[in-house]
Amino acid sequence: MRTSAILIFAALACSALALGQRPVAPAPPSEERVDHRWDQVMKAIDDQAWFTRLGDIAEVDKVSYTSLPPHRVSNPTAPGARNPMIIRAYTFVPKKLDRSRKHPLIVLPHGGVHSNFTSGSVHIVRELVEQGYSIIAPDYRGSTGYGGAFYNAIDYGGRENDDVFAGLRWMLETHSFLDPKRAAIVGWSHGGLIALMNIFDHPGAYACAYAGVPVSDLVARLGYASDGYRAMFSAPGHIGKTVREDIPEYLRRSPISHVKKLATPLLIHTNTNDEDVNVLEVERLIAALKAEGKQFEYKIYQDAPGGHAFNRLDTKLARESRQEIYVFLARYLMK
Repeated sequence: MRTSAILIFAALACSALALGQRPVAPAPPSEERVDHRWDQVMKAIDDQAWFTRLGDIAEVDKVSYTSLPPHRVSNPTAPGARNPMIIRAYTFVPKKLDRSRKHPLIVLPHGGVHSNFTSGSVHIVRELVEQGYSIIAPDYRGSTGYGGAFYNAIDYGGRENDDVFAGLRWMLETHSFLDPKRAAIVGWSHGGLIALMNIFDHPGAYACAYAGVPVSDLVARLGYASDGYRAMFSAPGHIGKTVREDIPEYLRRSPISHVKKLATPLLIHTNTNDEDVNVLEVERLIAALKAEGKQFEYKIYQDAPGGHAFNRLDTKLARESRQEIYVFLARYLMK
């Protein structure tokens, strides 16, 4: 059945291409025309990969839950304008789990400004499941593959954090065998920002956290980013102002502004040749945490091959780096 489904979706994708529904060439985000139908087809195809590639070791599901309403509503008096947003998430539960006992949970937010949780992370999910972790991976507001309205509901550094926290609560409410005292959040890039903001805003909810190459300081970041990248944030459907026009709002959405709240064991990794999140951002975060006298762990890799993705690859170095993460997680979760 699953093989047939993959073939059907592949056929749909080919049909979409034949009809001219193909990704447009890259353009400045303010002028970008996103083909959401194509994204939805590709999302449906990729969804099948999770079942095919992890079905041997995990009970795989895709679930829906509610989170906060949109942060901006064009017509607040329209029917349902303030309804909670529906968030989709992937869940993975080890098949051999003894459900008569309590077990740890990993919350795994994806990265990207507009992206989604794809099977490109299947090797990391497999490694975690094989260690006995259950996982929830939310496709928070702004994720691709769910249509234009969901895409345009992006709230980078804002209610996306709430969507992920709602996923934690949903998972704990739904699965009685998960231990609320042994939940962790793990994220890279923008997922690292979400991990940091979750532990800052909900210090008692997580036993520990990992932030890999995390977006840490939006004011600094947009200072070295391209014009097109900056345009995404200042667009009317997003923050709506440039950094220069509203520095406090950009700082409010930046982990570096909240370091005094840290009360959760934390591990940070960064890389000096990161081509996406410049190491200066993470170094500023580390310095701010030290200035507040916070206890945490970190490692700055020197020119690690792979740049921004250095420890998410299939290389020996990446596996060794992830092993550092797993040792850290086990210290707090495998009791």
